[in-house]
Amino acid sequence: MRSSRGFIAGLIVLCQSSQSLAYAGIALFLPLIRTELGLTFTESGLFAIATTATYAAMQIPAGYLADRFGAKRVFLIGTLGVNLTALGFALLPTFGWLLLDQAVSGIFRSLMFAPGMVLMSRQFPPDRRATAIGLFVALGFTSNIFLNTLGPVLVGPLGWRNLFLIFAAMGLLFLVLFWKTPEAPGTGQDTRPVRFHELAALIRKRILWLCAGIQFVRLAVTGGTAMWLPTYLITDKGMSLQAAGLVLAAGALLSAPANFLGGYIADRFNRPVAVISTALVLIGGTLLLIVQAQSPAALLVLVAVNQFLVQIYFGPLFDIPVRALGREFAGTISGFSNFWANIGALFSLYLLGSAKDLLGSFDAGFFLLAGMCAVAILLAVPVSRRTTTTVMPASNAR
Repeated sequence: MRSSRGFIAGLIVLCQSSQSLAYAGIALFLPLIRTELGLTFTESGLFAIATTATYAAMQIPAGYLADRFGAKRVFLIGTLGVNLTALGFALLPTFGWLLLDQAVSGIFRSLMFAPGMVLMSRQFPPDRRATAIGLFVALGFTSNIFLNTLGPVLVGPLGWRNLFLIFAAMGLLFLVLFWKTPEAPGTGQDTRPVRFHELAALIRKRILWLCAGIQFVRLAVTGGTAMWLPTYLITDKGMSLQAAGLVLAAGALLSAPANFLGGYIADRFNRPVAVISTALVLIGGTLLLIVQAQSPAALLVLVAVNQFLVQIYFGPLFDIPVRALGREFAGTISGFSNFWANIGALFSLYLLGSAKDLLGSFDAGFFLLAGMCAVAILLAVPVSRRTTTTVMPASNAR
């Protein structure tokens, strides 16, 4: 059973990695895409805004669908759609069509997130849920290491469009493998749909909203830096695409174990809020230092540390409301949390692009992100008083 669960977890990760390649590839090759299409920085940011807007809007419905129709079925549909839209991004010729493609991609990406976390959690014991969530993201985003390392080398001879064709083909292969693999024994559906009156009871819980506020900041920082950091290093810091790719690869290399490490520490010592608060303090500091740094060596270290930290508290933050409010509603709760996270991402994506157009620099945007980390630390204080809350019984939810 263990080997079977491990194999299935690996297939889930491979499917998740196809989403990572498609999304991160746009950020890495954005300077080339912007030049080819003649876009402003604000227009370039619309790619991420379009996909994040639909992705955010579908978070709660995607979680509900996973609870209602089964996580694997919804996850497979999402994986298919993500890779078909990656194929479309490689073939569509104009900005308008590419923008529409990314809006549709966001819908399908949402069908992979909450269902994927539910699927991954089923491969682990209940008291290792934060570890499972961390692994889902950590291993799923290891593809970014290869993207940032090999992408700048391959884009010259192949072009960015052909690379997206390769991404789509790989993702569809992973999809077929997972589709044909039966679920491991004992990992069947353990969630159920939230009834409307239960949903009303859930959203009145203060811990859900406190965690949602921290989620807003989490993805505002993560999404803003993921989209604009490559362009920032090239346009503001004077790096070549190859050098920026190596810096980002170092960050991706560290961010992969960060997700697992944060989840493990939170589970092992039962200190999820300590992991979250410490990470937020250090993230704000590295953002301020990145603005001041000029040497490639300093930027390499700061970006790597920053990318490590922005991922380390992912699992604990998603796990807190699920443990407090009930695992049977895991899909819906995770969808609610990620909805507010993506609203934060939308805010920062537009903010950083607009700041660059208006002020000629991304610095003001990075300063604001650092300030938002301070606000999230304040929100973590009341969360720490509620982490001992027992799971909400179904009778109370009703």
